[in-house]
Amino acid sequence: MDIQIKWKILVWTLLLNASQTMNAQVGVRAMSKNMNDKFLISKHSLKTVTLPSGVRLEYAEQGSASGVPVIFLHGYTDSWLSFNQVLPLLPASVHAYAVSLRGHGSSDRPKNGYNPEDFALDIADLISELQIGPAIIVGHSMGATVAQRFALDYPYMTRALVLVASFASFKSNPGISELQSLINKIEDPINAGFVHEFQKSTTFRSLKPGILQTYVHESLKVPAYVWKAVAQGSFMVDYSTELKEVHVPALIIWGDKDSFCPEGDQYILSKAIKKSTLLKYIDIGHAVQWEAPERFAKDILQFIDKVKIDE
Repeated sequence: MDIQIKWKILVWTLLLNASQTMNAQVGVRAMSKNMNDKFLISKHSLKTVTLPSGVRLEYAEQGSASGVPVIFLHGYTDSWLSFNQVLPLLPASVHAYAVSLRGHGSSDRPKNGYNPEDFALDIADLISELQIGPAIIVGHSMGATVAQRFALDYPYMTRALVLVASFASFKSNPGISELQSLINKIEDPINAGFVHEFQKSTTFRSLKPGILQTYVHESLKVPAYVWKAVAQGSFMVDYSTELKEVHVPALIIWGDKDSFCPEGDQYILSKAIKKSTLLKYIDIGHAVQWEAPERFAKDILQFIDKVKIDE
């Protein structure tokens, strides 16, 4: 589906009347609560850490303490649960941390601090607080933008990068200004129909029953001011020139049915980052790890092995 058509669908759902909005929210939340029990991972530990800034972050941790530290960063309005299908596929040799960024999931929601630099600083503080050491940073969509900024600001903490459904520049993307205009109009309580269409629009393949509802439920936790602040802080950045300073290995993953991130952006990223490899997933949309978790986990593991061999 064309990106402009998707934005029109989102606008339509945003204009649903108040009673429809409330009923939809109750219905989606009820379904998601039941489904969360099914899709939570048994071998992870759900924890929190309070950063020097006072912001408390929620994160899921699993794997051996001696394993390779890998930090997973989710996309816009998602949470650590964005990787709930991937974590069970990782061996104990991967010491995985799936983080809910500030404003998202059950992490704290301060009134400000939603630029990529702020998110990157939070991850640097988390690494310091948990004494993780240099880590492989895996970022999806907005999380990939944060991962780019993190690698630029904290190269000594960055062991390698995985950029999934990543933007090289928001400025040249024709749908971003329309999405920005739409987000500026949203108010609390967030319309559940709008959130459902937003999350559904990131996928090409149908998800297993209940999984999409789980992700919708997580997005409904995010208040309107966070939706707006993140958009204002992220939707104008362009790190493509700076990325030439990134010297760690990078894996770039992109689905060829991604209507949000252009294919051209992937080549810009791969050209800018010298030690990068680009993987194209056929018939996969923007939500790569939701639609193809098995292949995604396999490719991540192969990349980790290569990073270890090349060090």
